Amino acid sequence: MSADQAPVMIEAEHLSKFYGEFAATRDVSFKVRQGEVVAFMGPNGAGKSTTMKLLTGYIAPSTGVARIAGHNMATDRLAGSAKLGYLPENGPLYPDMTPRSLIEFFADARGIAGRHRRERIDAVIDLCDLGAVIGKPIGKLSKGYRQRVGMAQVLLHEPDVLILDEPTAGLDPNQIREVRDTVRKLGESKTIMLSTHILQEVEAMASRVLFISEGRLVFDGPTSELAVEGKSLDDRFLELTMAGASA
Repeated sequence: MSADQAPVMIEAEHLSKFYGEFAATRDVSFKVRQGEVVAFMGPNGAGKSTTMKLLTGYIAPSTGVARIAGHNMATDRLAGSAKLGYLPENGPLYPDMTPRSLIEFFADARGIAGRHRRERIDAVIDLCDLGAVIGKPIGKLSKGYRQRVGMAQVLLHEPDVLILDEPTAGLDPNQIREVRDTVRKLGESKTIMLSTHILQEVEAMASRVLFISEGRLVFDGPTSELAVEGKSLDDRFLELTMAGASA
């Protein structure tokens, strides 16, 4: 099967979100197919997090439709959520719990039981390299380890689709490298959309870029086409930001 024939796993169809007269997103449409790793870029306040919350069903669109693995996230959210792993920026973690107790809590919440429960808990602890801190309170862990704990609970139910909002925000260079390695490894078997405004993340992890500015999608194409005509990625970032502001 060619890439353009692979199933659509993430779809935004004319998504808009209005707060009074303010448009957080306006008429955003795109498709992400199975096996793609896509960077969702834009300046702060451009509408990245809002779009991701619309895609996950966390908030309802004013107009348009969001689909995960073909499921309308407004009318069939439970089925869509079973296919989805969502890691919000600064996702909720309980500081008094340990990584193991948190992962066990989410396993219970998702109805993962028996031998499969034990296997999945062991698998995500290994994948996210949490063995050294598995019994320590989450509140005493570094931000890098807390991000790994969040990733572990996102992966627990073996979702086909991952949506990651600023997964490397606030991490040091070594921690960023670890997250990049994890995302690349997951990209071998998952469909991934990750939000970022850091240009180096695009080059390191994604094969395609969606760029949003002022709530509008202003670029959708391969990472290799983001910088054109001898312009640097910094220049293109500014150019696309200005394009959104003038739209």
